[in-house]
Amino acid sequence: MSQAMNKYLEEYKQQQLRKAQLKQLSILEEIDRICKKHNIEYWLDGGSILGAARHGGFIPWDDDIDIAMTQEDMERFIEIAPTELREGLSLQTPKLEDTKEPIVKVRDKNSFYVEPGDDFSKGYDKGLYVDIFPFIKYPTVSRRIVKMTRKIAKSYSILNTKHYYSFRSAAELIWFGAEYILLKTLWKLIDITHKHDVYIGNTLINNGYGIMHRQDSLYPLSTITFEGKEFPAPHDTDAYLKDLYKNYMEIPPVEKRKIHSIFIQTEMISKD
Repeated sequence: MSQAMNKYLEEYKQQQLRKAQLKQLSILEEIDRICKKHNIEYWLDGGSILGAARHGGFIPWDDDIDIAMTQEDMERFIEIAPTELREGLSLQTPKLEDTKEPIVKVRDKNSFYVEPGDDFSKGYDKGLYVDIFPFIKYPTVSRRIVKMTRKIAKSYSILNTKHYYSFRSAAELIWFGAEYILLKTLWKLIDITHKHDVYIGNTLINNGYGIMHRQDSLYPLSTITFEGKEFPAPHDTDAYLKDLYKNYMEIPPVEKRKIHSIFIQTEMISKD
């Protein structure tokens, strides 16, 4: 039997949700300012481009923002952002902090945001954030072959999850370790023997969807309205979203409209 839902916690999260979204929007505006200043291209991705197309802003029950940029532009952003971000924001990368996932984020330090899997033995920042995903050019191969990235991402995730000693965890490490090495080696062979002039996608360890986009559906970038403001978007938003979600305009049933986080505190120290 599933654990009973705490109605008070759920109501509290609902009360915090819009305030959290607006704070995340302000983080996005700061990222946009820096990217424009330094000619770094980025675009709304994932649930954020879906929300923009379907709702004109946040998906009503969504509590994060996703953007993407090429790996080259991300490397530039990581160099520039620490000295450019306004006070109260910080750049979080797996190299700078021992985080639970291989994703670059810009965090708001004066907030607290708990997700499933957060490790409280680690001191990494846990404030509200905007996710930044790096994209790379993919080899020109069948989309069916690209589905192997789902297994690469899954194997990587399992291998980097905290394990406690048991026969099962030892077996998992052996099985998924072998799978990860095998698939990465196979992908490398494919990568060096094919052109890279048609497709683009998330880095392998972040491509849990196992998909890629046509480069001409992404470039040249366009703009889209998100919460009353214009932000960069894929050139062909419809094609991009069909790659991600198929029938993306279909609203999910009520039972699937859930806030991702476990707990949200939009402000820890009052500025008044």
